Amino acid sequence: QVQLVESGGGLVQAGGSLRISCAASGRTFNPFAMGWFRQPPGKEREFVASISWGGGRTYYSDSVKGRFAISRDGAKNTVYLQMNSLKPEDTAVYYCARGSRTYSGRDSPLSDQTVDVWGQGTQVTVSS
Repeated sequence: QVQLVESGGGLVQAGGSLRISCAASGRTFNPFAMGWFRQPPGKEREFVASISWGGGRTYYSDSVKGRFAISRDGAKNTVYLQMNSLKPEDTAVYYCARGSRTYSGRDSPLSDQTVDVWGQGTQVTVSS
């Protein structure tokens, strides 16, 4: 059974930085694309960033472009989301996601339709 476990969430002041991680269990990290979604309080879940299985292609939502960076370490079976210049509107539960076997992550961003495994989520709260 594949498991994705997020960590690193917490409380940070506006303008600060935070890095969250997602560790995948088993031999189930490569060659799958990975990504991050978030669900702000009272809102629907939304795409944040994704990275292709080889790491050469990334996508970001317009709201985080230039502030967030997604990366992966195949040796550690871990994907990261570095979040800089955080804003109160970045407050959300952040979910790690793995793309399906047929989704490379090179031609389009990860979406709900191409995710086949979700993490349990980690809370990120940005205070003003």
